[in-house]
Amino acid sequence: MKKWNWTLIILVLIGFVIGNFIGTYFDGTWLDFGRSFGLTNPVVLDMGFIILTFGLTININIASVLGVVIALVLYRFIR
Repeated sequence: MKKWNWTLIILVLIGFVIGNFIGTYFDGTWLDFGRSFGLTNPVVLDMGFIILTFGLTININIASVLGVVIALVLYRFIR
């Protein structure tokens, strides 16, 4: 992958994290409206000598979507 593709991935992840933080900070407002999906109970694989636990939950709210949009606009300006 090119250097710019990694930059885009990093900016989108930063947009999600900052947007999710803002959404939880303004709890109860329209910025916090969203959905959570994924595995509510983790899947456990016990092989006797090793135990593996798999789980993934994704929280998407309005603020995280706005954070990704801002990250994409920022990417357009630095590219």
